[in-house]
Amino acid sequence: MKKLHTYIGHYWYGYLFAICSMIIATGLDMVYPQITQRIVDEVIIGGKMELLTGLLVGIVAVGIGRCIFGYCKEFSFDVLSSKIGAQIRKDLFRHIQTLSMNYFDNTNTGELMARVKDDVDKIWNAMGYVGMLTIEVVIHVSMVLYCMFHLNWKLALIPLVTMISCGAIAIIMERKLDKIYEDISEENAVLTTVAEENLAGVRTVKAFAREKFEIEKFLSHNKRYYDLNISQSKVLVKYYPYFQFVGKALPVAMTILGGVSVMHGNMTLGALVAFVEYSRNCTWPMEMLGWLTNDLSSAVASYKKIKKIYGETAMIKDEEQPVVLEQVKGDISFEHVSFSIEGKNILSDINFTVPAGKTIGIMGATGSGKSSIVNLLQRFYDVSDGAVKVDGTDVRKLSLKQLRSSISVVLQDVFLFSDTIEENIKMGQRKVMPFDEIRRAADCAQAKDFIEKMDEQYATVIGERGVGLSGGQKQRISIARAIAKKAPILILDDSTSALDMETEHEIQKTLNELKDTTKVIIAHRISAVCHADEIIYLKDGGIAERGTHQELLAKRGLYYETYMAQYGTFLGGEAM
Repeated sequence: MKKLHTYIGHYWYGYLFAICSMIIATGLDMVYPQITQRIVDEVIIGGKMELLTGLLVGIVAVGIGRCIFGYCKEFSFDVLSSKIGAQIRKDLFRHIQTLSMNYFDNTNTGELMARVKDDVDKIWNAMGYVGMLTIEVVIHVSMVLYCMFHLNWKLALIPLVTMISCGAIAIIMERKLDKIYEDISEENAVLTTVAEENLAGVRTVKAFAREKFEIEKFLSHNKRYYDLNISQSKVLVKYYPYFQFVGKALPVAMTILGGVSVMHGNMTLGALVAFVEYSRNCTWPMEMLGWLTNDLSSAVASYKKIKKIYGETAMIKDEEQPVVLEQVKGDISFEHVSFSIEGKNILSDINFTVPAGKTIGIMGATGSGKSSIVNLLQRFYDVSDGAVKVDGTDVRKLSLKQLRSSISVVLQDVFLFSDTIEENIKMGQRKVMPFDEIRRAADCAQAKDFIEKMDEQYATVIGERGVGLSGGQKQRISIARAIAKKAPILILDDSTSALDMETEHEIQKTLNELKDTTKVIIAHRISAVCHADEIIYLKDGGIAERGTHQELLAKRGLYYETYMAQYGTFLGGEAM
């Protein structure tokens, strides 16, 4: 992760301008009490009325200058913090995109959402308004103390000691808040995850009448979040009154002690007025210390969470000099492949070859490792033993970009974006795909008819994850998206499970016409794989049977049993 000073350094000129504007604006604040001193000592007491007009013009000029440079300061900090916040969020999102699938297997979506949105916002705030006030407090206090020591160094010792005491209290408060903010950040992520999961699965919740359970689950985390915020408030309530008391008491103390000095002839009345005005200028920084410490502590906790994500590295990445094939033909080979995750064996000694343009069908019970073959082919994970090859080259040596762009995938769990149907279909080639190609792909996927019956047709905006469409309609759009990509390898992972037999048959005819495309069909239905050039049947992570449809039926093994379970009633108990 880039250090924060790296982001700031990129806009150093902007921050320099902002800080210079701040110094000038603060310097003008210091001029006002001096003008007031001259009005008291020279005009009111000294009777030099000819000076009054010039001094009043000076006050107006100070006010105008203060407005101009104050605006430049605040606007500059706002613009710079917005740019830095946007850059941090972009870099974080880009880093998350580079992480391997194993990271997402163990990380909740809600947690990542909290990091990308809420935690970056807190750092953004620290780089902007809160950071600006922190710097201004330092500059303001330094100038005020200088002016007060210039007027009366003995009296100035009192506000100096007071400010040091307030600083010590602020440090103690920050340390107490630090752990609380880490816990708040964690619980915020959990709360976001619970809400996101519930809303995404609202149909399932209602179908099983789990509203009460889900509400109680949400409320338990909401209560935890509430308790942590109350703990934060207790710390603030405990320490913040010190800052407020000092802010109110200091000007009064300076007036009394300064008055004594005036009576003893140690300072003029105008100097006392100026000194009291400077002491009032000390109060707002002390009152701000608690609030600034609060927000800075929150930003520090968020920064730690983001750094933790940056500490994660991709397990799957390109070699230093990856192989880039001139053209991917689509030959696939699994050579004695074994695969395990966290000590659990998923695949054992998987061995098969699919020549370019041919079709392989993969069947097996749930959990037999069918989808793992797809994940290894796309190199979402690396094999434990053996090798997966495309066109004779180990996928670990190939460029990830070329490998994955050469594969079209239709998953059982269809994901559609909240966008138009057209944009969902052309996702594989968003910038170059003509509309005729989109219609052709939709026609091949048997989706054209229902799409063109909609009011907006291909411009119809579908809801999140395809809400509003049936399961079969979503699958057909997903198949159209894969066909439109025109990749040399097409993977269908139980992609016709929600389709009727007639629609599935029409899609199978279309797929059979893709002579230059290597097809990997994973299915539970015999009808989806029966036309494949070879079918492998997985059991417990290994290949239990292999052959063509007729060969496997003749063996009367697992494939035959599946066939009879699906068609035996219609065939009178005998396979055809």
